[in-house]
Amino acid sequence: MASAIKIPPGIRLFNKIADFRQWRREILLDRKTLGYVPTMGALHKGHLALVSTAKSHCDHVALTIFVNPAQFAPHEDLSSYPRTLQADLDKLASLGPGVASAVLVPQVEEMYPAGIDLDVSKQKGTFVEVKGISEILEGKTRPAFFRGVTTVVSKFFNIVQPDNAFFGQKDIQQCYVIKSMIRDMHFPIKLEICPTTREEDGLAMSSRNTYLTPSQRAHALVLYNALKKMEKLYAAGEHNVSSLIKAAHAVVEEERQKVKKLNEGWEIKLDYISINDKSDLSEVGDKLKEGGCVMSGAVYVGKTRLIDNLLVN
Repeated sequence: MASAIKIPPGIRLFNKIADFRQWRREILLDRKTLGYVPTMGALHKGHLALVSTAKSHCDHVALTIFVNPAQFAPHEDLSSYPRTLQADLDKLASLGPGVASAVLVPQVEEMYPAGIDLDVSKQKGTFVEVKGISEILEGKTRPAFFRGVTTVVSKFFNIVQPDNAFFGQKDIQQCYVIKSMIRDMHFPIKLEICPTTREEDGLAMSSRNTYLTPSQRAHALVLYNALKKMEKLYAAGEHNVSSLIKAAHAVVEEERQKVKKLNEGWEIKLDYISINDKSDLSEVGDKLKEGGCVMSGAVYVGKTRLIDNLLVN
């Protein structure tokens, strides 16, 4: 890997776990703290904001870049997910010297010694699962997704052994799942959840945004606008959950009809809109109480699945 990739000065690039662990041991013996940012690559400003925040908390920052097969279903985009290692390293270097200290890019064979089949029923080896919270919201549409996430993150927590781990709010349910795993597995790691980084028009930054055609990008704010509609109504005194969700559905439906009239061969399809308790993402009942909530959702814009959320109060 090193021979094909131009490694920016000041960044250590590893593709063997043992080599990374040797570097990690040196950091530990030097009594320096380590922040960790897990990624699948295709880095954007959201990832870079996590790295900068991690550097403000810790002496060193390490990233992993690994497109994790275990969190993809057989019909999902594992093969087409963008892999842009050189551009990722260059973006990290653009943050300035000493911000990102190390990047681990492990091989699938080393991460999953027993192999990894996308069909869960055929998988072998050890997996980590957080029951309950993994099965709602995103877990309904992607039933094996969080099992794959918690498995690979637990592996990386063991490999990297960070003092702090930095995750983005955009994947809010993932944050709750990882928080539960840290608690239940007694990982000596502090979880830091950082605000969603957005484009100027409000679209949550995501590596999958690169899939959007120009026409689809023009309609990609549909979910954000639906969530903002609920937030606005809530601020105006509407606390009936069904009424809020109905208003969000109407925003999505209006945009769906606009796209349908374009007759371009793609469509907007709603996956879900939900309002959940801020403490554990449980259902909130018919009426929202004071104290805040999480408004979240997912839509398909063409074949691209977009997710977003707002933390209210």
